[in-house]
Amino acid sequence: MTKIEVLGTGCVKCRRLLANAEQAVKELKIGAEVIKVDDIDAIVDRGVMMTPALFINGEVRAEGRIPDVNEIKKMLTE
Repeated sequence: MTKIEVLGTGCVKCRRLLANAEQAVKELKIGAEVIKVDDIDAIVDRGVMMTPALFINGEVRAEGRIPDVNEIKKMLTE
């Protein structure tokens, strides 16, 4: 199963990225676990300097920006 993590402290941008990730999973109809990581220590431990950040299966795919639904869908199907 694909693991998608959205790292951020809960700002508007972080919530938008989470919604985009959830929408991408829904549109692709894939089995994926979407997790919101808002613990600042966990975010720093991952080496993230700018939020929001998107991790797919443990790999950083976006940092400091909000990929749209189509871009996330592309990331998930690569």
